[in-house]
Amino acid sequence: MAGTLFFTGVFFVYSWRMKEKTVNSKTAKVKSKKSKTKAAESAAVKNDAPAESAALVKENAADTALVVPADSLNAPGDLDASSVDGDSVGNDAGMPALPTAEQLGITITAGNAGNAGSASGNAAGNVPLSATVGDTINFPVTVSWSVNGSAILVVPTSSANAKGILQLGLSQESSRSVKDGKEMAQITFNYKLVMQDTGNLNIPAMRFEIPTPMGQSLDLRSDSVPIRVDAPFNAMPFIAGGAVGVCVLLAALWRMRKRANARAAAAAKNAFENAMREKMVVLKQRVMVADSREWLLELEGICKEYAFKKFGAAEGIAAASAVNLDALVADGKLDGWKPLLEEFAHARYGGGKRDSFENKETWKLAMQLMGIKEDE
Repeated sequence: MAGTLFFTGVFFVYSWRMKEKTVNSKTAKVKSKKSKTKAAESAAVKNDAPAESAALVKENAADTALVVPADSLNAPGDLDASSVDGDSVGNDAGMPALPTAEQLGITITAGNAGNAGSASGNAAGNVPLSATVGDTINFPVTVSWSVNGSAILVVPTSSANAKGILQLGLSQESSRSVKDGKEMAQITFNYKLVMQDTGNLNIPAMRFEIPTPMGQSLDLRSDSVPIRVDAPFNAMPFIAGGAVGVCVLLAALWRMRKRANARAAAAAKNAFENAMREKMVVLKQRVMVADSREWLLELEGICKEYAFKKFGAAEGIAAASAVNLDALVADGKLDGWKPLLEEFAHARYGGGKRDSFENKETWKLAMQLMGIKEDE
């Protein structure tokens, strides 16, 4: 109601001034007594009409929603009676041009940052926004004006839909504050937007209308606001790459350790074979001079060392001397060793002297069964 009264008062004062200028233009062309009479009547109108207008403005001052500057109707760009003839004034007087938003002290600001600019919506100093694809942001547009205790109607007439930007909803809220001793009212329109594409996008200019009782509407428009939209950060490739790297590293360490153990085992096996070979070579050299019984018992000891190295840990044997070759042969762990064990049994229990040729054949059989090759 207060907004309606305000615009009615503005329309009345503006129409009255336009008619007054038209009458003055006409009376300047009339030279007769009749024109003098009309001039007198015009003077009477001048005396009565301002008083009537002043009374109306005074009566409605307490209820108006906006504080209008006294010179807003004579601002640059308004109609001038000197440039309008009687007919055109009669046609345009019923629908005069409305004061601009700047003249009425209306400002519009888009976004959270920046300083309020002119009524066209220039938000100088706005910092470009940034978001990620899929983000939902709240984009405010605020219309502010100076008030004397009431509000006006502001109607949004456009949406924020644009390339890569989709408007999900719109809400509004009103508030009042005091700035520099003046009471300021504002309406904030909160646009709920979702980012659908990447790149340098632009939130479009928002348009608003303020209806007036004259049938015309005051148009407001904000500036478009740039926004940078980036693709979301995906940590899965880095996590997957790190996991693969760790697995490869562990596999490499395991392989290196396995190779090291294999080399150590091979070195130990070679060392044992070399030691056994040396003992067998010494035994071969004594085959011609040594007592056959002692020679065979010494060969049996070397064979027990071999069996202890191969089966001792699995069988729980504490020392080579505790190895039972007969039991291992019976269990099938020493395949082909039975003829050799018979030679050992004959040496222990049969006695008697054996030919060196026979002992040499026994030595060859033992070398073959233990897998020891004689150096050439």
